Amino acid sequence: MRTLPSPFRFVIAIALVCACATQTSQTPAAKTAQTATLPAITRGLPEGGDKPGVAVGTHGAVASAETNASAAGLAVLKAGGNAVDAAIAVAFALAVTHPSAGNIGGGGFMVVHWANGQDVAIDYREVAPLTATRAMYLDASGKLTKASVVGPLAAGVPGTVAGLELAHQRFGSKPWADLIAPAILLARDGHALEQSHAEDMQRAAVQMRDAGFADTARTYLGPDGQPIPTGGLWKQPELAATLQIIATEGPRSFYIGQLANAIATRMQSLGGLWTAADLAQYKAIAREPMRFEYLGHEVITMPPPSGGGIVMRQILFASELLDFRKYPARSPQSFHLYIEASRRAFADRNEWLADPDFVKLPVAGLLDPTYIQQRMTNIDPAHATPSSTISAGTPREESPQTTHFSVVDEAGNAVSNTYTLNTGFGSKVALPGLGILLNNEMDDFAADPGKPNAYGLVQGERNAIQPGKRMLSSMTPTVLLKDGQLRAVLGTPGGPTITTTVTQLMRDLVDYGWPLDEAVKAPRVHHQWLPDQVMVEPTVEPELVEGLRALGHTVETIPWGKIGHADCIEVDPKTLGYRAVADVTRGGGAAAAY
Repeated sequence: MRTLPSPFRFVIAIALVCACATQTSQTPAAKTAQTATLPAITRGLPEGGDKPGVAVGTHGAVASAETNASAAGLAVLKAGGNAVDAAIAVAFALAVTHPSAGNIGGGGFMVVHWANGQDVAIDYREVAPLTATRAMYLDASGKLTKASVVGPLAAGVPGTVAGLELAHQRFGSKPWADLIAPAILLARDGHALEQSHAEDMQRAAVQMRDAGFADTARTYLGPDGQPIPTGGLWKQPELAATLQIIATEGPRSFYIGQLANAIATRMQSLGGLWTAADLAQYKAIAREPMRFEYLGHEVITMPPPSGGGIVMRQILFASELLDFRKYPARSPQSFHLYIEASRRAFADRNEWLADPDFVKLPVAGLLDPTYIQQRMTNIDPAHATPSSTISAGTPREESPQTTHFSVVDEAGNAVSNTYTLNTGFGSKVALPGLGILLNNEMDDFAADPGKPNAYGLVQGERNAIQPGKRMLSSMTPTVLLKDGQLRAVLGTPGGPTITTTVTQLMRDLVDYGWPLDEAVKAPRVHHQWLPDQVMVEPTVEPELVEGLRALGHTVETIPWGKIGHADCIEVDPKTLGYRAVADVTRGGGAAAAY
């Protein structure tokens, strides 16, 4: 039975059919009693609103990988919702409109910064099923199979719905069902495909058929079995029905009850491992964010089971120690030092980090300035260090497909959220009749410790598979403060390139004073210890590539053409207005502000 929309839901629904336009009103809207206010200063509009992928405003802003999702978030903000309300609407909308990574069948991390100083890191990473085993992806000869990447065995128990539920419980101000309403409309009535999404779906349908999942492939094709063209209408009635249950019966319906039982039953019919018990015991976790200072700024980011915060801290400490910024921003020397720090930080990440609820992690040791300094002292400013000569250090013991979006409301509350199915379209299989595309996050474990995973990461014993364990991640949702006030909301997809991309954005903003849109547009460089090569985008300057090669680096241009998709927001340091930036140079995305 269809329920009548609440007035709030109606406002959002109407807004979704309007153009996602930037407005320039300078009059502050009324604050709700729940939010802290910004300092008593008149905010003006930042510059840059006429640039592609950039939106400016003074009341609120959203940046995500898809236009309808950004519009849904902005509609919530305009209707009086706060940053977390808007983030929930964006997340569910992306599950409909950005199927390669947006999801309810995956998981991720959310960093929430509230203007009154309350901060939390919400861990809704997937977990290994209760019947998972250490060697479940090895064949009889001990060789790693493709089952950790393709098919139902690749899927960890999903956390997205539980994570959004926890955020809503802690910070939400609008009814849960109203925040899912835009996603239901987009799935039920359809939406016009942007070019990047139409092309992604066409490729994915072929991959799904080739993997033996023709039924799933049909979901991403038109009624005639042909690819849906750019601008074509795409409807997902099965996903709409699932979302309606989650809206009407509440978020726990995904984990306990009739829907949960259907999820478990259909997973098992595909040969997967999830059971009703797996779903019932899943919990999102509110963790203390990782905090550190960098050149007069406060960084708030994700702790383990993300390795992103620790890797970023080690690289940025090395940047301060070796004064990377004394060299020009795009110079070979600056990137050489950055790469050398990255290779050492990733060696530590891969050896020492895992789920902190299963393994005692030497976090304090890895972040100790004396230890990091010792790790960086053998950097040769004139030549690359072969990764074969570098192993993980010995810290003091303590006594690419993903998507990111950013939201800021008028009070200065901010959400940085990165969630994922792992590789594009996850395991390439959806649950029959439910429209839930399954992740392939089990590959983020060390399925065969010491051997590379789908992203080439060579990880250690601590990240081996165990039932109920969270797999190590590179997702690095981050909030940047200056003098206690919001400066930027940062994040990106991209597997292990996530951390290095966020670090490069941070350096461009802080070290060199670039505006966010220039930082997002800049070509990116990545090194992760192993394989021992510098990966660069095709648009990286030839003189930078040749300069790095002259310093002894092996430089490879990535065949897929892009590193990450950084959809971020900054508070303009001059006007205190908001500048939302979508990474449109790397395909799709939309910034929205008012």
